[in-house]
Amino acid sequence: MTTTLEVATKFVNHYRTGDFLGAIDAFYAEDIVSVEASTPTPDSSAETCGIESVRARNVEWYGNHEINEFTVEGPWPHHDRFALKFAFVFSPKSGPMAGQRIEMSEIGVYTLNEEQKICREEFFYNMG
Repeated sequence: MTTTLEVATKFVNHYRTGDFLGAIDAFYAEDIVSVEASTPTPDSSAETCGIESVRARNVEWYGNHEINEFTVEGPWPHHDRFALKFAFVFSPKSGPMAGQRIEMSEIGVYTLNEEQKICREEFFYNMG
């Protein structure tokens, strides 16, 4: 049986090589629930459900931002969960902040289902 640490290590290796969307394809369950730290608005929810919706949200974000710097630390496993720490410097490609460099630190907590696929991810971040 694959351990949480083994899954987490393979997952984080995708991130370290910049293969963000490949990590989704390889490790996410079809019924993934992704929870952002953002405050929900009438037009958006903090939760995104289902692999297609999560993939689409990521495609949109990476398409609208230039990543200037990126690091990932971890994983830190605990039973069926693991945590990673991300640090980004990115620049929006459009909007009022277009071209400006923004720093962000983020913690991701991932939960595995019985098939060792990520069924839930939760993000905690600080825009610095």
